[in-house]
Amino acid sequence: MLGQSRAIQSARALLRRYAGCDVQVLIEGETGTGKELAAREIHYTSARRDRPFVPVNCGAIPDSLIENELFGHDRGAFTDAKAAQPGLVDHAQGGTLFLDEVDSLSDKGQVTLLRFLQDNQYRPVGGGAPRISDARIIAATNAGLERQVAAGRFRRDLHYRLNALYVRLPPLRERDDDVLLLARHFLEAAAARVGGPARQWGDDALSALRAYAWPGNVRELENIVLRAYVGGDGPRIGVAELQAAEPAFAGTESAPRRRANEPDLRFSAAKLHAIRTFERDYLTRLMEQASGNISAAARLSGTERRQLGKLLLKHGIETKQFRPR
Repeated sequence: MLGQSRAIQSARALLRRYAGCDVQVLIEGETGTGKELAAREIHYTSARRDRPFVPVNCGAIPDSLIENELFGHDRGAFTDAKAAQPGLVDHAQGGTLFLDEVDSLSDKGQVTLLRFLQDNQYRPVGGGAPRISDARIIAATNAGLERQVAAGRFRRDLHYRLNALYVRLPPLRERDDDVLLLARHFLEAAAARVGGPARQWGDDALSALRAYAWPGNVRELENIVLRAYVGGDGPRIGVAELQAAEPAFAGTESAPRRRANEPDLRFSAAKLHAIRTFERDYLTRLMEQASGNISAAARLSGTERRQLGKLLLKHGIETKQFRPR
């Protein structure tokens, strides 16, 4: 996890400390902040580093298969069960089971997970005697579980179980000049990935990168850098390449090297950052009022639904986190 800002260094210090505490950890952070990377940092700096790290996206597990996916099944458990099949908990024995998007679990899934966490016991579907799991549970969410509990969308008792230790990963906009450090790193990585020549950032591009709000955080930055590199031809990448890689940069004017009597670009960057921060905060409050309903939010704000949808996409705001369960 690259970064020199105080925000990311504080988060990393917590991760290293948690590596020595063999209990559940809850990681919260916006989309693209590196929650799985943080979970891996805990795992691979802990005594469990030589055992499996098993990631699972809770939102991808059908409600009817939750027990089978987590705990596996015995032979004959159902019609097509011709052989026993281990579950994710079995695969993670002695290691770490990483539950990403844990907030997307249904009521049944939450009950199933809660029952397992109470004593680490489980039974495969169609199984007999209970088994004991030695897997460490690390859960992650971009929704904010405390808010989900208050809205009645997530069980409070399960929140308590998962939240033994807690860390919040800061969004990229709170990480000072880590944006520039990461942009240079990803530019080198892009050159190595496609086998191309080394390139440098232009000053105008660096100003635009610093000013952007980064709704998709580090993941968005990595993707934009790759597209800008592939789309560029010369030794330097400027705003023009950024605009081609990401339409959100279309409002940023390309400019040559600043002369001594020209205004400092940092003012424009700060202004753009303030506008984007206001937009995101306003949209978040609006979606909370409308319980995630875009049409209702459009009526409340006096905005066309299509335009509101574009703004939500621009800032990486997912409506499902505001919807009642």
